[in-house]
Amino acid sequence: MESGNRKLLLEFVLLVALGVVVHGQGTRVGFYSKTCPQAESIVRSTVEWHVRSDKSFAAGLLRMHFHDCFVRGCDASVLIAGSGTERSAGPNRNLRGFEVIDDAKEKLEAACPGVVSCADILALAARDSVVLSGGLSWVVPTGRKDGRFSIGTETTSLPGPNDNVEVQKNKFSDKGLNTKDLVVLAGGHTIGTTACQFFADRIYGSNGTDPSIDPLFVSTLRQLCPQNQPTKRVALDTGSQFRFDTSYFAHLPRGRGILRSDQVLWTDASTRGFVLRYLPSTPFNLDFGNSMVKMGNIGIKTGADAEIRTKCSAVN
Repeated sequence: MESGNRKLLLEFVLLVALGVVVHGQGTRVGFYSKTCPQAESIVRSTVEWHVRSDKSFAAGLLRMHFHDCFVRGCDASVLIAGSGTERSAGPNRNLRGFEVIDDAKEKLEAACPGVVSCADILALAARDSVVLSGGLSWVVPTGRKDGRFSIGTETTSLPGPNDNVEVQKNKFSDKGLNTKDLVVLAGGHTIGTTACQFFADRIYGSNGTDPSIDPLFVSTLRQLCPQNQPTKRVALDTGSQFRFDTSYFAHLPRGRGILRSDQVLWTDASTRGFVLRYLPSTPFNLDFGNSMVKMGNIGIKTGADAEIRTKCSAVN
């Protein structure tokens, strides 16, 4: 009972903390309360069913929302299929969970035709994925519309696995996000995997191994990632790839960040303090929800320049 009360208290604190942003840029909490009151429960039950059958969907859906928002804003443009779209571009080829969004959309169209946007489904699914992985919930403002365009060449705005801190800061700043948002959202790597090719140069570099990696960890990574298997995938948070916790941050001071873009958050003085802040679970959970709401309001479309797609993979 004490644990349950503590969780309720934390959720209440989070609601208060998010109060300044939940009505930002045209979105609001409870947007579908009259037009489709079962919208959030339909998304939640759909995500839960898929995640229970395959835990890796949780990380896929969280990452998909992030990748959507950083290109053209949170308008579900990443969901549009076809040659030359964001979805077909290099940074998005390994995204997972499109079928989960399609399933939720089909159910919502049956219950409330033409009402709930794919962009809102994606934002809700990201939150539900975190909760199903053991993270704290947050309120998700809704009311986005879906964009009509998706251009693969625009995915260069996405943070990359080898970006240094300054490059990451600039990419986040371009989206209205600060250094705190950068570090806490990087903590989303507490769930999910990455391909060996994205950090192979750190353990097989022509000039030796990356000195910021724990030498003992280099041996582990080489066993997990033989040189002839670049597409093999390993956990971004070693030993905890399905659990939304703070072990991702605990690995960084030990030189056990997988991607260079992760490890530099510890080696750079401007971000190290935030890494230390997020070693305890409560600050991380509260700030993560706050930053997700901020990110979820990037470049949203609510007017005539957008629509409510009937199918998330194609414009109407």
